[in-house]
Amino acid sequence: MRIPNRFAPRLMNRRITLGFISAMVLIASGFAISFYSYNKYNEDTQRVRRTYEAVAAIQEVLSLVKDVETSSRGYVITRDTTYLEPYRKALQLLPGQLKQLQTLYNDNQNQVRNWLELEKLIQRKLEASGTRLEIGISDKKNLAVSKESKRRMDVLRRHAAMMITTEQALMAMRNHQAERSFRNTLLVVFALSMLTFVVLVVSYRLLEQELKWRQQNEDQLRAYEAQLKGQIRQLEASNEELERFAFVASHDLQEPLRKIQSFANLITDRYGNLFDNDSTMFMGKISTSAERMSKLIKDLLNFSRISHHQETFKPVQLSEIIQRILDDQELRIKGLDVQVDIGPLPAIEAVASQMDHLFNNLISNALKFIRTDVQPILRIHSRSVGGKAYEGLSPDLRYVEITVEDNGIGFDEKYLGHIFKVFQRLHGKSAFEGTGIGLAICKRVVVYHHGYITAHSQPNKGTTFIVVLPESQSLQNYDRPTSAEAYSYPAS
Repeated sequence: MRIPNRFAPRLMNRRITLGFISAMVLIASGFAISFYSYNKYNEDTQRVRRTYEAVAAIQEVLSLVKDVETSSRGYVITRDTTYLEPYRKALQLLPGQLKQLQTLYNDNQNQVRNWLELEKLIQRKLEASGTRLEIGISDKKNLAVSKESKRRMDVLRRHAAMMITTEQALMAMRNHQAERSFRNTLLVVFALSMLTFVVLVVSYRLLEQELKWRQQNEDQLRAYEAQLKGQIRQLEASNEELERFAFVASHDLQEPLRKIQSFANLITDRYGNLFDNDSTMFMGKISTSAERMSKLIKDLLNFSRISHHQETFKPVQLSEIIQRILDDQELRIKGLDVQVDIGPLPAIEAVASQMDHLFNNLISNALKFIRTDVQPILRIHSRSVGGKAYEGLSPDLRYVEITVEDNGIGFDEKYLGHIFKVFQRLHGKSAFEGTGIGLAICKRVVVYHHGYITAHSQPNKGTTFIVVLPESQSLQNYDRPTSAEAYSYPAS
């Protein structure tokens, strides 16, 4: 099966994230630009409307001035006061219209100047009309006043026409700006919409590829799971075969060994007086080899049972376990004149039989590898430690650190990675007895209890074995590996 690149999902996720972020940025930009364009278009529309209002105001002002002119002329001709009604009404309305026009011109300095000029022209026209009302039609000044009034009215009309033309030019320009703003808004919204659509399509394709890749991974993991289950079934079958082999080893192989030992002892007892030195030596080797073979089979059986037989963890008093072992070794301890120092030992959750194997092997080692020129010392002490004290332990749990110290022959710590393996011996069979399985059993017991074991030693300066075991076997510990290869200790 093809193993996917481990960087591919990370890169794909970044691309998907970047795509959706880009789409959100484009959508937000579209909203912002659309809002800005709408405001701009609205401002342009407001300016166009004000231009219409300004033209209408100028025309209304001019109409009111015309009413003044017409009313004053009719009154002068007829002397009928009814002609003065439009005159008076126009005089009342003109200030308001001029004020409104001034308000519309607040943002245009050029038109403000035109408005000031218009106000002056209107004022002069009103003065001329007022003077005309005071002169009779037969008065010699009437013709001159009428001509001046007409001239001022013409100037006023031209100025108003100029202002209207200016406003119409502004109106055309503002209409063009409004149309351009609206068109630009449509173009920007359309462009952003298309770009957002493209980004979303690309993001969708990336997401589709990610889902497809994950589905392939899931299918591959299921295939691996099925393969692993098959291998587990094979391993279970192999373990069953090993257990059957261990059963045969413990029963069927022990029987011929016992017979070899028995017959060797019988021959030695009955015919020992007929043996020469070589025959006696040969029979002794037969008995010794048979006994060693029997012990080796028992150790192998114990080593196999530790990992294959699941036993319940119960509170175990370590002081009782060690005291029982010391009682069994009492004659040997007295014969070697060993100085024993045992400190307080706590109770932990463990398998009692396995604790017996563990400390029996460690104490036997301490009593085995002694130096002939010094008094042997055996010290066993304990203290509580946290999981952070040793690598590979759970940092949230409490542990018991137990040290088994001797002053024996020791060893070079470069062999530390070998002493916990099966059949690994640092000394010959003739120098020290043993099968080479004891420390392997110790390690397997510690691993089964989710603990840690190591040693510190120097040649001819003794050895200190350090065993770290959990105070309680919490459920989370069972998720950790329990194979014999866990917590390996590489050689220095």
